[in-house]
Amino acid sequence: MKHNVEKVIGLFISKQIRYRANGPLVLHGITCTFEGGHKIGIVGRTGSGKSTLISALFRLVEPAGGRIVMDGIDISSIGLHDLRSHLGVIPQDPTLFNGTVRYNLDPLSQHSDEEIWEVLGKCQLREAVQEKEKGLDSSVVEDGSNWSMGQRQLFCLGRALLRRSRILVLDEATASIDNATDLILQKTIRTEFADCTVITVAHRIPTVMDCTKVLSISDGKLVEYDEPKKLMKREGSLFGKLVKEYWSHFQSAESH
Repeated sequence: MKHNVEKVIGLFISKQIRYRANGPLVLHGITCTFEGGHKIGIVGRTGSGKSTLISALFRLVEPAGGRIVMDGIDISSIGLHDLRSHLGVIPQDPTLFNGTVRYNLDPLSQHSDEEIWEVLGKCQLREAVQEKEKGLDSSVVEDGSNWSMGQRQLFCLGRALLRRSRILVLDEATASIDNATDLILQKTIRTEFADCTVITVAHRIPTVMDCTKVLSISDGKLVEYDEPKKLMKREGSLFGKLVKEYWSHFQSAESH
């Protein structure tokens, strides 16, 4: 995998996943192409297989059949470290490690302090870190509980920015993060990852409205894969149904 590749293409070729040897298939033959530089939204009801698809991309689960090809390489043929170093991720539950701010952003010590401060500026954490007596050497306790939930989410964004990954996977937080953090996240992703392939597992429908394409999954099967506007016009579209449901829930919540 070369860093200067303009287009990163992920193919899920008849992908099948099961969580235990004789267990039922959680994903059944999903076949599609993620074109480089596109913004892909993955939607579906709870338990449809959205997160499993992402687990397969990171090889947290190995396939029962089929393969994933990235830049022409079958990902099962390369080492895990090599694969994961090419993928940026902002997880649903932001993970921080026991150590310092510097270690959390740059665990392999590959970047200068200047680069780290620049990234902290981009994800609106510079002031919070500057206010701490030890700056980049300020402590982060187990699970990052000495930082707010929003700050933890932004640390994960900073980590992805520092790695300059060509593919960014965003597993949207189900517990709605505060609006201010969400706005920073969305804006930074739009500007800083403009040329990258961004795959969003969407729990809130509005975030995928400006995606290039939306992939709808139901019971581990691919139901539809097209531009959001086209899916909205298609009769019986799962995405269309999810959008309607989202807004009716939203309106009834607003009126209470």
